[in-house]
Amino acid sequence: MRVKIHREGTNILIILLLILGVINASAWMFIRPVEVPTVFTCVSAVVYFLVVNFFRSPRRHYTGETHNMVLSSVDGTVVALEETYEEECLKRRVIQLSVFMSVLNVHANWFPVNGKVLLVRHHPGRFMAAYLPKSSTENERSTVVIRADNGQEILMRQVAGAMARRIVTYAEPGDEASIEDHMGFIKFGSRVDIYLPLDAEIFVKIGDKTTGGMTPIARLKDTSDYKNDQY
Repeated sequence: MRVKIHREGTNILIILLLILGVINASAWMFIRPVEVPTVFTCVSAVVYFLVVNFFRSPRRHYTGETHNMVLSSVDGTVVALEETYEEECLKRRVIQLSVFMSVLNVHANWFPVNGKVLLVRHHPGRFMAAYLPKSSTENERSTVVIRADNGQEILMRQVAGAMARRIVTYAEPGDEASIEDHMGFIKFGSRVDIYLPLDAEIFVKIGDKTTGGMTPIARLKDTSDYKNDQY
């Protein structure tokens, strides 16, 4: 599994490298004893490594069964799994499955299912800690509704956290969704909520670790008489 730097991080890493370079060059030129600039350099190296780690963009290819399968959209930990009423778009009772990403996780977001994008909507909001239940409805967030290949609708919501200040959503209404593709990116700590039909078979539980684009989290029920909803 090869790893590259995500496009969202390229400019940030270049600017950060220049800033750290100036700081460290100045420290080595003007600060004595040498132990002080040595500490500056070590701290700078750690900071830069952490930021590089954050903007990893692994190349992943899921080789398992894809029929009716829902994959995790992100790397992280399952922090919520419950029945709830989704009032914004689906307007029905669903299963909410939420995965929290720490600053150490990959923050690229994959499509959870193969299908078609029906709706994309951005919501301004607060920046509470992403692991809190209220963050799903009160934080800065982006909502994407996808009609899976079997006709059922899946809602995926990117939620900003206390440190996340920018949600990037690549999906557009009418786009073909593929589990191989990135749906978006969230910068510096956040969560993703996936809203599933009540009859979906769930494969994970609270506390489980997931890998974006690789971990099966649910299987949708076969359906042949699904009625298309309009947005």
